[in-house]
Amino acid sequence: MERTLILIKPNAIQRGIMGDIVTRFERKGLRIAGLKMMFLTDEILAEHYAHLVQRPFYPYLKASMQAGPVVACCLEGAEAVETVRQMVGVTNSRKALPGTIRGDFSMSGEQNVVHASDSVENAIIEINRFFKEGELFDYECAVTHFEYGGEETLKYFGK
Repeated sequence: MERTLILIKPNAIQRGIMGDIVTRFERKGLRIAGLKMMFLTDEILAEHYAHLVQRPFYPYLKASMQAGPVVACCLEGAEAVETVRQMVGVTNSRKALPGTIRGDFSMSGEQNVVHASDSVENAIIEINRFFKEGELFDYECAVTHFEYGGEETLKYFGK
């Protein structure tokens, strides 16, 4: 079972579309392992966007991410990182395909409604950054055997 992180950004929350975003992941068959609303501090943003801190647009990114709370969500499922990345679409929402979250809900590269982990390795780091011990849940989901085939269920869920 693979886990990944998404952050529903303040602009999505202000626009009242966070439920639509979460619903898409649930309808796909991804399971929510953790979900919480939080304000991002300067420290967590500098750590999360360490690769962008020196870029000229970082102050705008930081202001955007601190304009209100974010919703941090840990999703899990087979090949969750790649699946979520495909669902989210490319960073510049104007170039994101219709049917993707950014393609359907955004016109901006900066105000692109959601962050998604870009690799399995980064997903682990990011999940640990945003969730403390005891905030993630492993539970049996009644519909798993309807979402995955028998061989996949055995491979990814051990059942």
